[in-house]
Amino acid sequence: MIEHKNIVVTGASSGIGKAILEELLKQEGNRILAAARRADRITGYGENVIPFSCDLSTQEGVDALFEKAEQVFDKIDLYFCNAGAPYYEQFDYEDWQRIQNIFNVNTVAHIYTYSKYLHHLNGRDGRLIYTISAMGEMALPGYALYAATKFAMKGFQQAIRDEAPKNLKITCVYPVSTRTNFFNVGTGGRDLKPPFPVQAPEGVARAVVEGVAKLKKHIYPCKVYRPSQLLMKAVPPVKALYVQAQKGKLHRFVKKLKAEGEELKKEIKLKKTLR
Repeated sequence: MIEHKNIVVTGASSGIGKAILEELLKQEGNRILAAARRADRITGYGENVIPFSCDLSTQEGVDALFEKAEQVFDKIDLYFCNAGAPYYEQFDYEDWQRIQNIFNVNTVAHIYTYSKYLHHLNGRDGRLIYTISAMGEMALPGYALYAATKFAMKGFQQAIRDEAPKNLKITCVYPVSTRTNFFNVGTGGRDLKPPFPVQAPEGVARAVVEGVAKLKKHIYPCKVYRPSQLLMKAVPPVKALYVQAQKGKLHRFVKKLKAEGEELKKEIKLKKTLR
């Protein structure tokens, strides 16, 4: 059980973060600083939940969150580093800032948070929980940059475990596709069927909270994920077929975008003609 803890949850206004927040509230005495870009969406949870708006893709945003946490808590017992952002796209462009943006929120902020939390604890016990994603172990077409940010976090946690002092423990979570607005955000609001298998955020949250309570180092919320990885390793054609299906999905998505672009050009040309 996780009870009577001071907890920070980032990305708490929707998806997995919101589900983790609600799961933690089922247990007694937890106080939660719930951070998100739109903290106005975090309502109706009572006095034990403190909404806080910040942009966690920036140093200023992470610093502000820790400053707020130290105002309301003597110590942060658990820090759920869950905030993140997706892209679904064909990576064939030159846009330095777009690349930087996804790394800032998915990777740089989480690495920076480790150091902030380490210094905050100052020798006291604490646990940092990273939501990494199954995409941090197996990249798929359409998710090149997203997967790159998650592979970076996989490498960081692997190295930092051997550096971290004994008082700071790290748990990493590897959810598969989850039924949230993640895929709508990643495609600019376009409908996209997520990669199989798919979980509900509530199921992920239950597995995460249970795993953290048991002091697990790694949590795989989807029961079929690890067996499927073993199957793909033992029978490579299975993986090849799965990846080929994802390539086909990306091809259809890119084709649809091009068609939308042509339609927009026609509309603009028609408007100019009618003037």
